[in-house]
Amino acid sequence: MLWLCHRRLDHADAVRLNAELQQEYRVRYGGDDTTPTDPRQFDAPHGLFVVGYVDGAPVACGGWRARGGAGDPELRPGDAEIKRMYVVAAHRGHGYARAVLAELERTAAAAARRRAVLESGIRQPESVALYLSAGYERMPAFGLYRDSPNSRYFAKPLPVPVGPPMRPTTTGSRSPMTTDG
Repeated sequence: MLWLCHRRLDHADAVRLNAELQQEYRVRYGGDDTTPTDPRQFDAPHGLFVVGYVDGAPVACGGWRARGGAGDPELRPGDAEIKRMYVVAAHRGHGYARAVLAELERTAAAAARRRAVLESGIRQPESVALYLSAGYERMPAFGLYRDSPNSRYFAKPLPVPVGPPMRPTTTGSRSPMTTDG
């Protein structure tokens, strides 16, 4: 079973998984993702970072941060940008990325975010397939890599929660997530 825990981006497990993700980028694209990310951007209530554990080992991660149009015309107030989605190679194919993405969408909607946006790349066909199968659609480019021919951009409306906005739970909370496979 995959356990999803809300962690800070600078938590040791998040740092390790992000280092592995950067290595994946170096293999696929020849360099790191240099998008500026401050760990505080992923702190509630304006963001969230999740680490997924199997048998106590960190195997998956992802986060969202509030974005809103300022300085980038393709982004809107209420957007949540999905970042740093990653699953350790030995644990791929079990639905963990889909579980992380669902938790990010759920918590972003609970924090009154109205749309999830993200950037992926042409050398990540499995990621693009995940986003398309999860209901994301192409959108115009934004952010640091907006002019890169290797980048693809996606967006998905988030459901409007019933009742007053909720905030993501505190760092370190745990929730079990079952997966299909």
